Amino acid sequence: MKLTIGCDHGGRRLKDAIVAHLAKQYIQVADIGTYSDASVDFPSYAEEVAHQVVSGEADLGILCCGTGIGMSIAANKVAGIRAAVVSDCFSAQATREHNNSNILCLGERVVGEGLALRIVDTWLGATFDGERHERRLQMITELEQKNEM
Repeated sequence: MKLTIGCDHGGRRLKDAIVAHLAKQYIQVADIGTYSDASVDFPSYAEEVAHQVVSGEADLGILCCGTGIGMSIAANKVAGIRAAVVSDCFSAQATREHNNSNILCLGERVVGEGLALRIVDTWLGATFDGERHERRLQMITELEQKNEM
């Protein structure tokens, strides 16, 4: 499994903790930054992670910012992305099983490090259930195509 991860200044510490956690599990992670606490514009990082996921360069992505919300909004502008903001393990599992989410968004100011690592493990361990959910994902794809500019 190949993962790509990115953050803005509000999520850098959490991103670094996730990268270290995944390295202990021998999961390949491409860290696109940011690497400092200097203010940066989160949409650039969300776009890069999203493009790596839709191109197949990465299987899944993780984005961190202060709340996870801005990252999810930006990432979801890329066709084929299903980015979900998650702050509990139940939602992490459900968003993979039901929505086949391909980017996990976390808020450093919302979720503590310990819980965030459990969320990441839960999300990575869950798989898409398919069946009845497949029809709904197709509806989302059609919605994206209908609203392309």
